[in-house]
Amino acid sequence: MYTKSEIAKKFDHTFLKAFGIKETIDTLCQEARELHTYSVCVNACWVSTCKENLKDSDVKVCSVIGFPLGQCGLETKLFECKYAIEQGADEIDYVIDVGQAKMHNWDYIQKEMDQLTQLCHDHQVKIKVIFENCYLEKDEIKKLSEIAKEVKPDFIKTSTGFGTGGATVEDVKLMKETVGDLVEVKAAGGIRDWNTCQAMLKAGATRIGISASKAVLDEIQ
Repeated sequence: MYTKSEIAKKFDHTFLKAFGIKETIDTLCQEARELHTYSVCVNACWVSTCKENLKDSDVKVCSVIGFPLGQCGLETKLFECKYAIEQGADEIDYVIDVGQAKMHNWDYIQKEMDQLTQLCHDHQVKIKVIFENCYLEKDEIKKLSEIAKEVKPDFIKTSTGFGTGGATVEDVKLMKETVGDLVEVKAAGGIRDWNTCQAMLKAGATRIGISASKAVLDEIQ
């Protein structure tokens, strides 16, 4: 289906825990460089460190915004987003306000997605919209995907990895079927082996958020 190097280029090699220290981030970057992953994904305070570590490589730097709860307000998300971009982020993953989605306040969701997507695209930065599917009904996931199809962020994403559940094949299929070729899908949360990873790719994901990148790549023959 894919070569090992092609699979690595679908990985956002991730460390988002609260207890990260510089040594942790340096190791993450070194692993990403050796594995040739697409990016590292880190909290915003580590973006500049990663840019320095990876400056002579093709590994991108991704940062998370409104993470992991999504309920810090749009103005805060815009400020965080600007900060991460100023620090050198190549991509932004932001968490929607899940409460607004549960209340079916779709105008708010679209406004948030519009403004953050516009900000990123104005700076030639890619943006991924995290739904946090474990808290959503299937019709809510579909509605969010329909909004994304209209707004056209670069990706929609299943999960933060900090909720009550992560990516599922069923959700990835639903998201991909809804957005078609206009938006890509990132699967994240609980992907720790090649079988799970392969299932997400077959379901339509084109990017994988993963901390176990080396272990998964080592499984591939």
